[in-house]
Amino acid sequence: MARPPHRGGSLKTWLIRMGQLALTALVTWYVVGRVGLDWTEFQRLDLAEWQPNLVLLAASAAMLLSAMFMNAALWARVVRDLGGAHIPVKQAVPLFMIANLGRYLPGKVWQIAGLAALASSRGVRPITATGAAVLGQGLSILAATSIGLGALLTAPEESVGPWGMVAAALVALAVLLIAIPPSFRAGARLWFRIVRTEAPPQLASVHGLQWLALYTLNWVVLALSFWVLVISFGVSAEIVPVASAFAAAYVAGYLFIPAPAGVGIREGMLIVFLTPHLGVGVAGALAVIARIWTTVVELVPAALFWVRHVAAGGAGEVASHE
Repeated sequence: MARPPHRGGSLKTWLIRMGQLALTALVTWYVVGRVGLDWTEFQRLDLAEWQPNLVLLAASAAMLLSAMFMNAALWARVVRDLGGAHIPVKQAVPLFMIANLGRYLPGKVWQIAGLAALASSRGVRPITATGAAVLGQGLSILAATSIGLGALLTAPEESVGPWGMVAAALVALAVLLIAIPPSFRAGARLWFRIVRTEAPPQLASVHGLQWLALYTLNWVVLALSFWVLVISFGVSAEIVPVASAFAAAYVAGYLFIPAPAGVGIREGMLIVFLTPHLGVGVAGALAVIARIWTTVVELVPAALFWVRHVAAGGAGEVASHE
């Protein structure tokens, strides 16, 4: 007699996912509560005044999307520098955007795993595709942290204490180590061990400073796109503290592994960083708007690329329209 299928694994996975979401909600509630945000703050806002300038709103979306495409192009460049196949930008973008759908699942591995699977159709070895994605994520986090320093260094002294200067010193040290090829390669290997991914063999022949500069430029565009979004709603906002708050909140959301796509944590930290400059009610509204904005700009093109991928009949056709 056939034995019924074992469902213990799926139940365990479900319980873990629910625990992760509960932990995310608890931490978000705590962070938001620390700045005193509650429903009454939203009630004080005059929603009639929150009518966006459509030109500026469209410009912010275009900047955000261009930064996402640039991120895809950077991944393709790292793949090539690691000895992988050359992937034209117009082919790398669909691959990268489709794989990004994995960010909306709990954990940080699905995006990388999907990217490796899709890239194999372009003749890229999984170890090279995965290695490029892991290196790119590490460098992107460092770049975002360097941009996010503005949020710490412009915050009131009583809210951050010495953390701004400590973070600046750590970023400067990391950049210095990356600028030295042997220390960069040692640090990259350590990063691969931390994320439990095999390092590509070509790592010994690459240099990271140029990659870091390009990822930093990418984050400048991302941060500026958020500032343009903010001013599109008529909010008077200084560029450095507001733009850098977006980068700092992204880093916090990324480092909190249980939160899919940083949901909750990113918004909570964005409120924390924006409140001293814009007020808690405005910061809360902008955090919600920013999540909708980033999700729509990311998911709509990714969905279109996925539909084309399915219609073309497989990963090998993802970007066959040359």
